[in-house]
Amino acid sequence: MEYFSTSPTELIGYAASLGVLLSFFMKEIRRLRIVNSMGCLLFIIYGVLLPSLPIIITNAAILGVNFYYLFVKKS
Repeated sequence: MEYFSTSPTELIGYAASLGVLLSFFMKEIRRLRIVNSMGCLLFIIYGVLLPSLPIIITNAAILGVNFYYLFVKKS
């Protein structure tokens, strides 16, 4: 048994989780949305590699909301 063997797919999942987690520490809303978007993008890649449609759909929707507020509404 290898306890510390991690596949590239798992590493992307961990990086995505870290990105989303870090976004919750941001005080500035624009920075929060940028960091959260990077986490969502990594989760979409992770979902494609699994494959997991619920992960893809949820994070694509969140990415769309972030995109809207970053570039359309510019809050």
